Amino acid sequence: MKKGIHPEYRECTITCACGNQVKTRSTQGDYRVEICSNCHPFYTGKQKFVDTAGRVERFRRKYAHLQKQEGSNEEAEQTPVSS
Repeated sequence: MKKGIHPEYRECTITCACGNQVKTRSTQGDYRVEICSNCHPFYTGKQKFVDTAGRVERFRRKYAHLQKQEGSNEEAEQTPVSS
């Protein structure tokens, strides 16, 4: 590597709003972040799926007839044909 053209790669600390700190290395220095894996709902298991105004149920009612047809087609395909 050529000397003098690469940035300095030094230790830094990433600090989350929840207080979690991670030691790593970077060319930029210390970071402050709003959310990390210790406080993110997906990783902590506290994630909630919100069904606004029954959209999922409306979707299921709207396409229920297609699911019934797919089920009967699969049964027909699996039934052996006698010759």
